[in-house]
Amino acid sequence: MARSLLGLPFLLALGVASRPALAQTGGFDDAHVHLNDPAAWVELMDLHGIERSIVMRGRAATNEDLLAAAARWPGRLLPVVSVSPEHREYRGAWERDDASLAATVDSLLGLGGFVGIGEISVTHFPSPGFPEADFSPTGSTMRSILDVARRHGVPVWVHAEVTRLGELEAMLRAYRDVHVVLAHGAYTPLVIARRLLEAHPNLTYELSARTWPVHPRSPEYTILEDGERVWQPWLQLVESMPDRFVVGTDAAMRSSASDVARIESVEGFLGQLQSETRAAVARDNLRRLIGG
Repeated sequence: MARSLLGLPFLLALGVASRPALAQTGGFDDAHVHLNDPAAWVELMDLHGIERSIVMRGRAATNEDLLAAAARWPGRLLPVVSVSPEHREYRGAWERDDASLAATVDSLLGLGGFVGIGEISVTHFPSPGFPEADFSPTGSTMRSILDVARRHGVPVWVHAEVTRLGELEAMLRAYRDVHVVLAHGAYTPLVIARRLLEAHPNLTYELSARTWPVHPRSPEYTILEDGERVWQPWLQLVESMPDRFVVGTDAAMRSSASDVARIESVEGFLGQLQSETRAAVARDNLRRLIGG
C-alpha cells in the first residue's frame, strides 16, 4: 500500500487509533470512493461490513479500470462514469465549454455496468495534485451531461463549491427530473444545507468527508463538534429528512490507516442516528438512487 500523502497529524486527528462507534451500525453502503487499489478496498469493505461502494476514478484508475473491477467484484463495486475536469483528457472540453463531451458519457453508459455519472468536479478549490476547477454548473458541458443522465435515468454526483451556489440552484431547477448527489454536500453550512434540501426535491446531500474529525482544507467542513459527536442541529436536520442523505468515506487507497479512519468516522456518525434514520442513510437511500 502506498505511503500516506496526508501526513501523520491528519491521520491522528482522523482517529487512526481505533474508536468504537457509539452504536452498532450494521455496516453501510459507501456512496463515494476513488478507486485506486480495488483488492485493498474490497478487503476493507469485508472487514467493516461495507456491502457496496460507489466507485469513481482515482489517480490510478480509468473508466475502463472501474468496469473491470466491477466485473471482478459484481454487486460490490458499482462504478460511475468519470469525466471530471481534473482528468487531463477531459480538461480541454471543459475549458471550451464543449457539449460534445456528452457523447463520451453516453457511449460509456451504453456499455452497461455503470450506475451513474460522477464525481463531476464542476467547481473545486485547488489541492495538492489537483488544479482548481471553476466551471459553470449551467454551462453547455454540464447541461449536456445532465441531458444524458436524464435519457439514461441515472444519478449524477456533482462537486460544486459555494462560490457557484446560485448557478448550482439554477441547474437543479432546470433538471428537476435528474437526481443530483451533492458530493460532500458542497461543504455548505447548516442553514444552506437546509435551504437546498427544502427547495430541491431532486437533491441528495452526500456526507463524504463531512464526518471526518478534521478536514485538511477547512475546520468548518466537519459536522462534528469535538471530533466525535455530531452537532445537535445537524443531527436534527438529518432526522427530519432521513430520506435525503447518504454517507461516504471519500477513500482513495493512499494508506490503509487513512481509509480505516474514514470508515470509522462514518460508523461514528451513523451510531448517533435513530435506528430507522440510520437504516435509510446507511443503505436504503443510496440503493433507491441507483435502482436496487
